[in-house]
Amino acid sequence: MKKNILIIYTDQLSLNVLGCYGGREVETPWIDAIAQEGMLLENFYTPSAVCTPSRGCFMTGKYPHANGAYRNGVPVGNDEHGFAEAFGLAGYHTGYVGKWHLADHKERQDALGDYNPLGFQEWKYKVEFGHCKSVFIDQEGKIHTKRSVGNSRSYTTDWLADETVRFLEGRAGKEEPFLFMVSMPDPHQPFEVRKPYDTMFDPLTLTVPESFYEETLPDWAEYDTWGRHHYFPRGMFEREGHLRRLKAQYLGAVKCIDDNVGKITECLKRTGLWENTIVVFTTDHGEYMGEHGLMEKNNLYESVYHIPLVMSLPGSRIKGMRCAAWVNVVDLGVTLAGLARIEYPFAVHGQDLSNVLLENGETQRELYIHPGDVPRAGILTPEFELAYVGLGNEGQMFRDHILFDRKKDPLQMQNVFGKEEYAGVQKELTEKIRSHHRQLGTPKEFLPEEVW
Repeated sequence: MKKNILIIYTDQLSLNVLGCYGGREVETPWIDAIAQEGMLLENFYTPSAVCTPSRGCFMTGKYPHANGAYRNGVPVGNDEHGFAEAFGLAGYHTGYVGKWHLADHKERQDALGDYNPLGFQEWKYKVEFGHCKSVFIDQEGKIHTKRSVGNSRSYTTDWLADETVRFLEGRAGKEEPFLFMVSMPDPHQPFEVRKPYDTMFDPLTLTVPESFYEETLPDWAEYDTWGRHHYFPRGMFEREGHLRRLKAQYLGAVKCIDDNVGKITECLKRTGLWENTIVVFTTDHGEYMGEHGLMEKNNLYESVYHIPLVMSLPGSRIKGMRCAAWVNVVDLGVTLAGLARIEYPFAVHGQDLSNVLLENGETQRELYIHPGDVPRAGILTPEFELAYVGLGNEGQMFRDHILFDRKKDPLQMQNVFGKEEYAGVQKELTEKIRSHHRQLGTPKEFLPEEVW
């Protein structure tokens, strides 16, 4: 009997807030339970810590400049194939609900129009949810999304979970297997959440990252569009208090997500689907939440590229495994096909790592950071991160390339780029970056000159 697949996809979720990854400020028992029932990936990375590029990588198994969706507002190519298409060809009923962000620059409630659905068949609400905070359906059956914060029925995370429950209840007892994906816009900004989650966390009790107090940052981290100068410039009035208040809302949104994961899990168990459904919980990229005085994503610090993924594995002997293999977002679709034992007929940059995961095996331990809006490129290994910069979002030239020793400096506060003692490492990793992008044919105009 073919395994069903359910993907719960969030937006801008930090790995560090989940209990199963060591988080202590918000309890996430339902997400943690998925890991306890199956597996947690300790080294899951996205090559581009921005919404559209990361989603394009996940859906197509190809890097951004190959699938077309290399920055927000640029759609995935019309000729691209997605993992849902592979499942559909294997006899699966596929469905989707929630934020898409892979058409052109659509706003909330805009119809997606002439877009590439990447193989998703049942898709009742084909609109861009964006980062709406409430949803309702009018008497004519038309969907409406709003920025105003909804209640327990209309708040977007709750509404999407209820839609997922409705889909699952409709699939109970059917022989045809399904692949369904729900894409929740939270906990991405705007940092607002419905009652009672909005007052669940006292800002005064929340921690502030050590790197929040850094005195000197690389030029791009200080002054580019998503830099510290934009969010938390030094000398800002109530700097810590502002961060704590935002964090309280963020954690409230995470708690709301977890409770809705519980609602979905209970539905799976009530309908008898749990025992034959691989449940995947993950996100598109992380959130700095004050690290280095930054918010949101992008930039070049490691924590937004390193993202959570937990999955249940019914029918296997795996329970509570913490898998150390390095997995790239481009690997995920073809790996899910491998876990479901179906053929994947499309060319991808990723690898089917299903057997590696099941055996907790070894993989190549490196991740390449891909350019998006601006020419930046880098590499992450267990020991180091090296990245090169160029033009900024507003056309200014940035020159502070980075090399961090991840073992000696896990918070990435000491840039050792150009230091004599790291010259050999820097040369070796630079050549790896060049080789990677030559092999992929990444256009030179998207890369810093140092890695041409």
